[in-house]
Amino acid sequence: MPPLRRCRFGVPGLDTILHGGLPAGRLYLLEGQPGSGKTTLSLQFLREGVRQGERCLYVTLSETAEELREVAGSHGWDLKGIDLFELSSVEEVLGEGRNQSVFHSWEVELGETVRLIKQEVERLEPVRVVFDSLSELRLLAQDPLRYRRQVLALKQFFAPRSATVLFIDDLTSEGRDRDTHLHSISHGVISLERFALEFGAARRRLQIQKMRGATFLAGYHDLSIQTGGVEVYPRLVAAEHHIEFGNEPTLSGVPQLDALMGGGFLRGTSTLLTGPAGTGKTTLALQYIGAACARGERCHVYEFDERIDTLVKRAEAMGVNLVRFMEDGLLEITQVDPAEMPPGEFAWNVFQAVQEKHCTMVVIDSLNGYLSAMPQEKHLLLQMHELLAFLNQSGVTTFLINPQFGLVGSMDTGPLNVSYVADAVILFRFFESQGRIRKAISVIKNRSGKHEDTIRELFIDSKGLRVGEPLADFRGVLTGTPEFLGNEGPLLETRDA
Repeated sequence: MPPLRRCRFGVPGLDTILHGGLPAGRLYLLEGQPGSGKTTLSLQFLREGVRQGERCLYVTLSETAEELREVAGSHGWDLKGIDLFELSSVEEVLGEGRNQSVFHSWEVELGETVRLIKQEVERLEPVRVVFDSLSELRLLAQDPLRYRRQVLALKQFFAPRSATVLFIDDLTSEGRDRDTHLHSISHGVISLERFALEFGAARRRLQIQKMRGATFLAGYHDLSIQTGGVEVYPRLVAAEHHIEFGNEPTLSGVPQLDALMGGGFLRGTSTLLTGPAGTGKTTLALQYIGAACARGERCHVYEFDERIDTLVKRAEAMGVNLVRFMEDGLLEITQVDPAEMPPGEFAWNVFQAVQEKHCTMVVIDSLNGYLSAMPQEKHLLLQMHELLAFLNQSGVTTFLINPQFGLVGSMDTGPLNVSYVADAVILFRFFESQGRIRKAISVIKNRSGKHEDTIRELFIDSKGLRVGEPLADFRGVLTGTPEFLGNEGPLLETRDA
């Protein structure tokens, strides 16, 4: 069969989901509750048609032309090139001062409404049409059978004209058969949803319920309404993105640390840095970021917990100049507010950083903040698994920072246990020696190769990050209560002094 001619929607993420756009010359249903983004999405659909030199018509039975212009103005748009046909009052349908007594008023209103719409379409011969909304047509019809007949008549009217038609339904009318009827008539169905969380901004998402004779990316996809229109974030499918890359190791610039990892991390692997707060997890990740940027690689840090200014100053104190790398375009640090950014948008941002900006190293700090972005915990691990699979297949070295609950004593990983999806796990611990609080580092697993099974001291100061010799008299690290028993020989900072 010849390929379908696609009608681009004008929303990049939605066109990606639709594999290029809607099959042209068909009738589609765009449904969703009030506030889910239907009007804005419809205007973007028509504006894309104007950009392509197509005649576009917006038929409105629910909103006035002035209200539509206000919506467009809030996004910095004008409606130039879009024909607005407004039927928002009875007088416009029947004519002011006209009375009748033979037929029911709703019978005359419905017939006149449909007649005027057909007349306008025949006059303009548009390529794209938005009909807003079916709820008003349903109210005029009064009877479900009469309403279904009118919708079928409109479909048959548009069919020979090769117009791509978007019917809008706000789901405000009652009746369990409504969805079944409209879905069976429509060539495709796009459903928008809006739901509120216990805290934070309301979330929106969409799904393609059907699309006859065309492929699309199934499932739910997050969306947001911002100044400039609706943005859609396609669900990430790792299997569709794979590139060839070398297996050379990623080095930190600290020989002892690379030796601890058996020669460094391989590209295309993910590493979980876990331990209590203050043990050096973020600092170690920044050490790898600084070394990668110094080699000319592009890196991206997603910061959920710490302010960017604090992060930059902390790195500068240990000799890593992140500002210079940011000015050179090698490093980008994004402050993420989990109360405002849905997880689908975050995954899409990571996807674009890798695909468009060619990032080779990504740091997510921390998973606790990422968990806050997903109120349904049962879906978070699946999404994290898909995100890591995409990063691994793209040759990206990923660091996941997972603060454990508690500072000393027994540790708890919290509600999110992602250690099994990571390729390597590095454990950080506090320990006590000669009345001092010290830090220890050890490698729990490394799927990409061998690694040391020793526990070494970790020291961070103005000289940077340093790793000491194995602590042979160190025990209790796996129980969460590490203890150093030896008293012979100096520790790391004593030896350096």
